[in-house]
Amino acid sequence: MEVTVTKSEGITTVVLEGRLDTPASPEVSAKLEPVVQDASGTIILDCGKLTYISSSGLRIFLSVRKAAAAAGGNVIVKSICPDIRNVFMMTGFLNLFQIED
Repeated sequence: MEVTVTKSEGITTVVLEGRLDTPASPEVSAKLEPVVQDASGTIILDCGKLTYISSSGLRIFLSVRKAAAAAGGNVIVKSICPDIRNVFMMTGFLNLFQIED
């Protein structure tokens, strides 16, 4: 699982690549800790290269959303594949996040 975080002009972009499953979750959480600590701007979770997400991965998305809401920021989930879109639909995440293609 690869995670790349870039920040520019108040927008934090997180590119997720690979499988966000239970074994990868602790590493991803650690890499996203600075994003969660400063979630006052716009956070883009770019899932264009994300191939799988487990319940542990969904919890990470929720923690980012919760931090952004508390800090007055917002979260945009971008470029989800059909399989992950189905997971989002079944879990109600399509209603929780702003989704962009």
